This record gives sequence, structure tokens and C-alpha cells, in this order.
Amino acid sequence: MRKHIVAGNWKMNNDLSMTETLISELKKQTITSDAEVMIAPVFTNLWPAYQALKDSDIEVVAQNMHFAESGAYTGEVSATMLKSVGVKTVILGHSERREYFNETDELLAKKVDAALANDMRVIFCFGEELAERKAGKEQEVVGSQIANALFHLDASAFKHIILAYEPVWAIGTGETASPEQAQDMHAFIRKTLADKYGAEVADEVSILYGGSVKPANAQEIFSKPDVDGGLIGGASLKADDFFAIVNAF
Repeated sequence: MRKHIVAGNWKMNNDLSMTETLISELKKQTITSDAEVMIAPVFTNLWPAYQALKDSDIEVVAQNMHFAESGAYTGEVSATMLKSVGVKTVILGHSERREYFNETDELLAKKVDAALANDMRVIFCFGEELAERKAGKEQEVVGSQIANALFHLDASAFKHIILAYEPVWAIGTGETASPEQAQDMHAFIRKTLADKYGAEVADEVSILYGGSVKPANAQEIFSKPDVDGGLIGGASLKADDFFAIVNAF
């Protein structure tokens, strides 16, 4: 049975004091759904966040990592470094990493391999841009991103992989993705997995939606059969909003 998951990606927000305040507010909230809950602070706040939440039901995860174990990669962080501060899950392939830092499918395949080799879970992100959606190439783009970065893996690896579909065209563009569009893409993603690895593997993989989920639309989006949760951006920076989404299941 695949899990419901709500992960808050804090992006480059919140210094230490702000992180401590938000975590204090999160700890006052009550999880009334069956969702697994995660937050992803910036690197500098992973350890204090882990320390503050280690006895709670909220997992602290990382926003990114390098594929190498160590070496001359100034400014980067490895899987073993993340694990040393209590982090066991990492977000890879986020649309902002792809756009601003030129991360390719080939690079992401190496990062995925490194995370799995270190017994970490991966939240793997992908999604099409507005021009690709308008050209009717959304399935081609998404299918390619998944295949290029993940289809070299054995089926057993998908026990440790969470997928996150980001319709980049519906984030900060003024365009809106409907719950039906989310379901259509999630169904395609699951079929793509099933075609490669079989229905049993595909049915066990959680697929999150990362297209501006808010308290007002979370319940309708999460009601779709192939939407297993959300990768939440801005709404995860407010404890009440984030837990309204968590409890929307």
C-alpha cells in the first residue's frame, strides 16, 4: 500500500531563528490524516531542525545533494554528510535546480545512484514548462525525464523513490492546473512505470503533486486516485496552512 506524503520544500527561506520559530509552530499542530510529513530547510538549518523534530512525526529532509562522497566540489554537500546530521531523504531534480543550475537528466541519474547507494530515500522531481504544455509535449517531456534519470535502476530501487510531478507552467505563471490535469499526468506517470517495471511496482510508488497546492485546493487534488500527496512550496512556510494541507486527506 503506497503512502500519502506531504513534503514542505522551504527553498532558500528562513534563517536559524525563523526556522526555530516555524518548527515550534509546527510542533503545536496535530496530524489527523494518515500522511507522512516532511520539511526541507536550508542546509545550514538541517541539524537544528533534526534535533528539534527527532522525537516528532515530522521528518527533516534535504533539498539537494552532490553525487560524490567528498572532494573538490566547493559549496556542495554529500549523502554521507546529510546522513551525519540525521537526514535520510533528499529532494533531487527540482525544477529550480534544473532551470537555475542547469541540472540535466544525466547528472540527476548520478545523484539518484549516490543517494540510493547510501540507503537514502529520494523525492525525484520532474515536469514540463509552459511552452512544452502548449505544444502538447507534456507526456513526451515527463516520460523522457523519468526514463533518462531512473530507468537504469532495478525494480527494487523504487521502494526508496518518491516521485514528484511539478507542472512548471502552473507555478507563478498565472496559468492554473486543474485537479483533472494533475490526475491525468499522474495516471500517465504510473502507466509509464508499469510499462517498464510492471503494475505491482508502479502501484506501490507514491506520486506527489507539486503545482501550487494550497489549503483551498488540497482536498480536491488529493481526492484523485493517482495523487498520493504534495510537494509544497510557499504554503509550507506557514504552519497553519501546511497542516491544513497535511490533514486534507
